[in-house]
Amino acid sequence: MARTKRMAVREIMHEGAQCVTEGQTLFDAARMMRDLDVGCVPICGDDNRLKGMITDRDIVLRCCAEGRDPAQVRAGEFAGSLWWIDADADVSKALDAMEEHKVKRLPVIDVADGHRLVGMISEANLARNLSDHELGEFVGQVYAPA
Repeated sequence: MARTKRMAVREIMHEGAQCVTEGQTLFDAARMMRDLDVGCVPICGDDNRLKGMITDRDIVLRCCAEGRDPAQVRAGEFAGSLWWIDADADVSKALDAMEEHKVKRLPVIDVADGHRLVGMISEANLARNLSDHELGEFVGQVYAPA
């Protein structure tokens, strides 16, 4: 995708993502999402490293709808396949990764600073910073039926 201006992910990301720990429950994760007014939170381990992501949809479909108690299920059970982007990568790389993996949010890691989680990039960040054409391509890829 050709962009008119090179931008690093850190220029458009939302800084300061808060994590739920692997040992916290999905109930804790849901409360955190409510309090932060977000639909997703990163899962971090005791080593403060990113282990996964949990969405409000995961809690509903993979926990509640299965008859499990969110107050008894640990967030670590949802850690697994994880995609992230380096804070210094070009925004087009984040866009490509989000389209390829059909995700609406992507954790941002500062590779130069010990792989520390420094923020999140979301479709809202993209909407504020991409052309209508680029945003349309993103929506077509991410929201396309599988």
